[in-house]
Amino acid sequence: MKKTHLKRAAAITLAALMAGSALAGCGGSNGGDSKSGEKGSVYWLNFKPEIDETLQTLAKKYTEDKGVEVKVVTAASGTYSETLTAEMDKSNPPTMFIIGNQQGVKDWGDFALDLKDTAIAKELNTDAYNLTDASGKLVSIGYCYECYGIIVNPDLITKAGHSMDEIKNFDGLKAVAEDIHKRAAELGFDAFSSSDMDDSSSWRFTGHMANLEYFYEEKAAGKTWTECPASITGEFLPNYKNLYDLCINNSLTAPTDLSAGGHDAEAEFKDQKAAFFVNGSWEYAAVSEKVPNAVMIPYYCGVEGEEKAGLNCGTENCWAVNSKVSKADQDATIDFMVWLVTDADASKAMVEQLGIMPYKNAAASTNGFLNNAAKYTEDGCYVMDWATNYQPNVDEYRKDLVSALNAYNADQSDANWEAVKTAFVDGWAKQYAAIQG
Repeated sequence: MKKTHLKRAAAITLAALMAGSALAGCGGSNGGDSKSGEKGSVYWLNFKPEIDETLQTLAKKYTEDKGVEVKVVTAASGTYSETLTAEMDKSNPPTMFIIGNQQGVKDWGDFALDLKDTAIAKELNTDAYNLTDASGKLVSIGYCYECYGIIVNPDLITKAGHSMDEIKNFDGLKAVAEDIHKRAAELGFDAFSSSDMDDSSSWRFTGHMANLEYFYEEKAAGKTWTECPASITGEFLPNYKNLYDLCINNSLTAPTDLSAGGHDAEAEFKDQKAAFFVNGSWEYAAVSEKVPNAVMIPYYCGVEGEEKAGLNCGTENCWAVNSKVSKADQDATIDFMVWLVTDADASKAMVEQLGIMPYKNAAASTNGFLNNAAKYTEDGCYVMDWATNYQPNVDEYRKDLVSALNAYNADQSDANWEAVKTAFVDGWAKQYAAIQG
């Protein structure tokens, strides 16, 4: 997964926040007062260093307005696990911390309050980013997320004589892309930007696009993965092939020239040399400078019912409340969380840093691709979760995928596609066995 943090200019919002009048509080126990009258406090052990300044300002404001102490401690990048372990052993441990994946659920689930039916859970607009344990306890809830799919320039679609309304499934995407590619010389642009297989680009296809196979395998089985499975079936590899073939055969760069890399897919899209660009929400700031109308659409690949597909969305940024602290501290913490996602100024400051928050009353995102993701969800489309995060022994697994795809790119024979299938399916079992020792 490419880890690119979205940059936001929050200074104006934060200045207004500090200068403004007292902000109204929300929550189940009115500013942290428990039923016994004891006033609790909040200690947030923060996972994201890039939002520390914003959180310190919000904590200070909340304390001034509510008389509830809020302390934010931010772990240094890459040290969260060790910091959490150390802090949980102290007499005043975090009341609010991060459990961001199923391994975290196993390690820290016993320290997490069941958030089901709490005031903060009731503010969610989706449960797609929640983490539960084997018993069904709601261990943690997402507070922001990223997304990826196919970035589109609608102006070029229109210039080619088509409409975005035509692209609602793979058949529509294929018809538009193939027509643009066929007329590229006439139009002055092609369908897809380059799909290089060097290290700077291959993750888009061996990580992100591979997710469509894993996700639909999950969906067909009716159960979302909660840990790495020992094997996969590859049932939806024909659908992966549909989209992958469309990308490499209707592009600015010939498939035989993809192995060495050297093409700048982002620049090709920004310079309006291509109508489609496979990437994620972290590209919005860069792309929108040159293509302000850019939108993101799902990985249409020919799966039945994909007209109701949404974007690939996921996060490891999930809030948990410490089950071992006092009821007053738990109440105060939940009240503070609700304030963060419902107060107009507080949620705006958060969104400017995080991109989007999956809460009904949070401020609107300024990231257009994340807004696209939210709109798909609002319209009842299913979220494609990040099943790709379970790829076993990920570097070696993807290395074998790249090798197989490069052979296929050079010669799109049935035999070479069988080798891609082997890398996907047998490679999964091989690397799973490797990590089991």
